[in-house]
Amino acid sequence: MPKTKRQTPKTAKLSKPPRRQRNIELRTREYLTTHEVDSIRKAARASGRHGIRDDTLILVMFRHALRVSEAIALRWEQVDLKQGLLHVRRLKNGLPSTHPLRGVELRALRQLKRDYPDSPYVFISERKAPMTARTVRHIVARAGECAEFEFTIHPHMLRHSTGFYLANQGQDTRAIQSYMGHSNIKNTTIYTELSPQRFNNFWQD
Repeated sequence: MPKTKRQTPKTAKLSKPPRRQRNIELRTREYLTTHEVDSIRKAARASGRHGIRDDTLILVMFRHALRVSEAIALRWEQVDLKQGLLHVRRLKNGLPSTHPLRGVELRALRQLKRDYPDSPYVFISERKAPMTARTVRHIVARAGECAEFEFTIHPHMLRHSTGFYLANQGQDTRAIQSYMGHSNIKNTTIYTELSPQRFNNFWQD
């Protein structure tokens, strides 16, 4: 008998995953104003079972331009509550530095230390383990929703917010570079170039 050609099932056409929207399609800017940071801090404190922790997390990330990876790796040995200092270890080849801690941060951190006295890490989960990056993203996004923002937010916006805040205050570019841990000053001039302070003397009404 003649051999019949073996029939093979048709390969189903694989559908491509949906394209990730670009940031510019989700929001018109990648930073928050200080008023907006205050709003999400308030929302974080009022929502969930760990309001003080979440509020402190957002505050410290904003005040010290922390990346998510730097925040979840932050240990109490880096925090000097007596002298009011934070020893910042930067990732991504960033430059380490020592930042002053102000009153509002000291009060929040002391409360956090009382609430979680046995952990070497500043920000921990319910299981007493270091927080994950996914948890931090969830906390920040939820705070934005609770604050009724019209755009979605993510944790790295807090770091950008630091840069724009310092630039708008007219701080020296080199000082901002050191504060944020940039090894290349080009990463710092992004903030100073967009600062409206550069144009303050253009019109004298």
